[in-house]
Formats: sequence, structure tokens, C-alpha cells
Amino acid sequence: MQQLILSYGLVAIFVLMAAESACIPIPSEVTMMLGGALAAGAVSGQHPNLVAVVVAGTAGNVAGSYVAWLVGRYGGRPALHRWGRYIMLRPEEIDRAQDWFVRRGAMSVFWARLLPGIRTFISLPAGIAAMPPLRFGAYTLAGCLPWTAALAVAGYAVGANWHSLEQSLRGPTYLIAGLVVLVLAVGGLIVLRRRRAATPVE
Repeated sequence: MQQLILSYGLVAIFVLMAAESACIPIPSEVTMMLGGALAAGAVSGQHPNLVAVVVAGTAGNVAGSYVAWLVGRYGGRPALHRWGRYIMLRPEEIDRAQDWFVRRGAMSVFWARLLPGIRTFISLPAGIAAMPPLRFGAYTLAGCLPWTAALAVAGYAVGANWHSLEQSLRGPTYLIAGLVVLVLAVGGLIVLRRRRAATPVE
């Protein structure tokens, strides 16, 4: 996988991130961090722009998510349980994503994108529930963008030391997810406070 990214750059990032969102277990952490390291010029090979890396990763995530949405929409849950094993989908993963979607509704498509594991499969129950495609795409884009950007920036920041960080990602990927959620929450609070401050008091 690493050689693929080093050889084909943005195209490989798009394809690998699309595959991850289409329920193929490819770690987005490695893909996006290596993309960020490439942008920093710390790894031999192509040196794409950091913004282009984020755009390619996010576009791949959205494209792959629509593939999974279509599978859920037109295949349904019985077909996923029957044929899922052929594309490395375990029934418990499908059930977990379905339960998450049922409990949290459409917003789960956004929040799940910030969580390792569940983010890969949330498109399936959204498709099964026939979530409108435009709404699904909007929530998917909003959730994928901060995740891919955070990973790419982390790869850019560590540069040549990204290999060490890659090894450490085997355990604390939830830490990264927590940091992304924290940044979003703080940003939301800042925007909310500014709006309240700008609202005239009657």
C-alpha cells in the first residue's frame, strides 16, 4: 500500500480512501498520514500540495461512501449478511453500524466519520434506511473532511518521522478521533458565542 501511494500519489490516495469507505479494511490513518508526509517532502517520491492531499482523501471517502450506500439501498440487510463475507464484511460489523444509525438517526452519518471502525460501515445502514442521497452526501462530506485533514496535517507535521507515528497508531486511533471531535466542538462554541455576541439585545 505504501509503495502504491509513493508511486501514484494523489490517485492512490483517492482510490485507497474510496476503498476504505466502501467497507474494505484499509487504514485511512496510514493513507492520509503518508500523503501528508509526501506533501512535506519528507519521503522520497512525489511532493503533492497538502490541500490537494486533503481534497483527494476526502473525495475518495465520499465516493466510496456512495458505493456502500448503494449496496445498502439496493442490496438490503439480508443480502449484506449473506454476501458480506466475500468482501470481508462481518455480520457483527453490519449490526453495530445499523444499531448506531437507528439510535442516532441521520446525524450518525456525520459523527461516525470521526470514529475508527464504525466510520467504515455507517454508509450501509444509511442506504438500507433509504436516506436521501444529497443529505447523505452533505453529512458524509462534513464528517470526512476534518478526519482526513487532521491525519494529513499530522503526517505533514511529523514529516520523516511518520513511520514511528504509524506504528503508534495501532492502538490509540480513538485518541485522534477524540482530538478531531474536540477541535470541532471548540470551533462550534466559538462560532456560537460570536453569533450570540453579534445578536442585538432587545
